This record gives sequence, structure tokens and C-alpha cells, in this order.
Amino acid sequence: MLCEQIDEIEVVKAFNNSEYFIRESVGLDFDFCILDIEMPGIDGLQIANLMNGKPVIFATAYKEYAAEAFDLNAIDYIRKPVKLERLKQAILKAKKILGNQPSVPKKTFFQLNTDKGKAILFFEKIALIQTSGIDSRDKIAKLFDGEEFVLKNITFEKLLELLPQSEFCRINKKEIISLKAVQVFSFDEISSNLQNEAGKFLSFTLSENYRNQFLEKIR
Repeated sequence: MLCEQIDEIEVVKAFNNSEYFIRESVGLDFDFCILDIEMPGIDGLQIANLMNGKPVIFATAYKEYAAEAFDLNAIDYIRKPVKLERLKQAILKAKKILGNQPSVPKKTFFQLNTDKGKAILFFEKIALIQTSGIDSRDKIAKLFDGEEFVLKNITFEKLLELLPQSEFCRINKKEIISLKAVQVFSFDEISSNLQNEAGKFLSFTLSENYRNQFLEKIR
């Protein structure tokens, strides 16, 4: 709630379970994270060790962890209860550190085994990925230009790790769609700008399990 009062930043996602965060963080696009330290299961110091150098701000009620936090190159260490002005100071430090880091080119493609050999597929060209009707271990990648590739023996979970989270969304058990392919949508259906061989625009089921995630991304 305090972060949302600071115009310079956007809250990508908030978690109340450290294990959920670790599991989902590989697919999230974010610059830094704010962590508590004493949490059930995996604590904040352990999470920071797993972040591969991603900047961290600790917000905790316990001052005795400060030395360990700075050993992990934490941006800042805020004592609870967190005050807005103190949080702004920490965010300013984060912005300065991030501003001094060399920019990493954004990846625009992935390389996968397909029925046509090792293929480089550019994200911007992918319209839809579906489970293969012949072998469910394989997936069919349909491009905006109509070309198709069979992606060999890969899960949706792995694909979602590789694809840009802001550009693609899983919409049911069997399909991932590019948000650029979405034309209109309702509570349980997505109408796309993709056409079948007869020239009819294709529609897809938006299932309950993936609806909230889709609505968040389409905003």
C-alpha cells in the first residue's frame, strides 16, 4: 500500500508466501524486491541469496539482522513499522543503483527443438501456442504469418519461463496466447485477430483458473 503511494515505482506483484515468490520470480520482470526477513519456511536472507544479484530492500522488525543483510549487498534495511518517507529514501537508493548498472539487452527470441530442427522463434512473431493433438508432450507454435512449428517435448511451465511475461498469457490448460492476438474478450471467451483457412476469426476459451491473470495483463 505504501509503494502504491510512490509515483516513481510500479508494484509488479506482492506475495505473502516465500515459496510462492521463489517459484514465480523466474517468470516475473522486476528491478528489485522488498523482503521481510523472519517468515515461515524460507526466510528473507535465504531468498536474497537466491536472487542472483537482484537488488533487495529489507523491511523488518528485527535490527539484529542488519549486518547479515548488508553482507548480501542489500540496498537498504528499513525497520518496521515502515514510514512512507523512509521507504521513499530506500526507493531513491534503489533507483540510483539501478541507474548505474549497464543495461542488459532484452532477449527477443528463444531457440527450441522443433519438427523442422533447431529453430529460432522471435517472440513478436508468435501468436499462439497449443498442445499438440498427436502427442501432448509437444506443443504447436502458430505464428502471425500462418507458419507453424511443433515444439518437441516441452511443458507450458517451461515455455512461460522463456516467454516475456508481459506479452503472453496462458488462458486454459491447452493454450498460451500472445496479447497482441487478442481482439475482444468476455468472461469466458477470447476473440482473436487470427483467422482459420476459411477466413473466420478464431475464438478461445478463457478458463476460470487463468482468468484473473489474464485480466491483470490485459489492463
